[in-house]
Amino acid sequence: MSHHYSGPDLGFPQGDPRLDFCDLYTFPKPGDARKSILVMNVHPSSTVSVDRSPDAAPTELTTSVPFAADAIYEIKIDTDNDGIADVTYRATFTPFVSGGQWATLRLIKGKDAGIAQGDGEVLVENLSVSLDAELTIGEGAGHRVFVGWRSDPFFFDPPSAFNGFDFSDSKDFFGDKDVCSIILEVPNSIFGAGKVAIWARTASKSSGTWVQTDRGALAAQSVFLTNDQREAYLKSDPVNDPAFIPVFAHSLEHLGGFASDAARDVAKGLLPDVIHYDATQPATYPTNGRTLTDDIMGPFLAIITDGKVTTHNLTHHDDLLVDFPYLGAPHVAFSARPAPVEAKA
Repeated sequence: MSHHYSGPDLGFPQGDPRLDFCDLYTFPKPGDARKSILVMNVHPSSTVSVDRSPDAAPTELTTSVPFAADAIYEIKIDTDNDGIADVTYRATFTPFVSGGQWATLRLIKGKDAGIAQGDGEVLVENLSVSLDAELTIGEGAGHRVFVGWRSDPFFFDPPSAFNGFDFSDSKDFFGDKDVCSIILEVPNSIFGAGKVAIWARTASKSSGTWVQTDRGALAAQSVFLTNDQREAYLKSDPVNDPAFIPVFAHSLEHLGGFASDAARDVAKGLLPDVIHYDATQPATYPTNGRTLTDDIMGPFLAIITDGKVTTHNLTHHDDLLVDFPYLGAPHVAFSARPAPVEAKA
């Protein structure tokens, strides 16, 4: 289900929903061919339940704190097709205090050399994180930035997927859900010339050392992975994705009934886990970028079921905005969310 619930047993990485990468969107700015929009969504607003029985445990709201202060959130861009980032947008956040949180956005150029606090050029700092419907937008060096709670544009029905891919009575689980968004308006010059590869990641220092906790771009890659392989995959990078082709192929044999050779061919098409994007062309998933209205799960279902299932009978949400930051207002008021985790100690 896209990248929501990337941890073991449909949970969160390290048990922290704020580290859970959900979706990545990349598309030209409407009405301005010189710029593009990058959207990184994290932190699902609710737990997930695949049980529809009357006595099923209800889903629960996650913490009100949008982002983790001991984490980094990055959108990474590979401009020369080697699977290694040449450009990185990095967002970091202050601890949540007195009902507020503030963000700093940095631009890091050059081959990815790991994580170091303070790297790169500061584009925007002390940007207030939006907690409700209000829009606080930062600007700097030709960029615009929004961070905060928004309506989740992803649409899918996980319980039907776990019920033998029977979408005859689909209900959009995400229709009333929220996410925490990092939304950038960037100059197209950042991509260089031609098509680039883009992905996102979260990393945490809660254990004392930096650990990559989640990453990705395409739909639902983690469903192919067992617990031990999932952790290795989420800590890895696209340049290393060929190593996971056998794992993906094995899952495709099980999920879709593929023959061994066919499963391996399909697995190769699912990796590396990046979105390819040419800013001079219209965006349409999966060939070029991803818009907020693209159906990514229909093509994904067709792939993993070997064409047996091609639709989930759902369409995009109707609360999108026509202007930046494009995602709709959150469904749940900040005051109705559970208490900040920092306040529980």
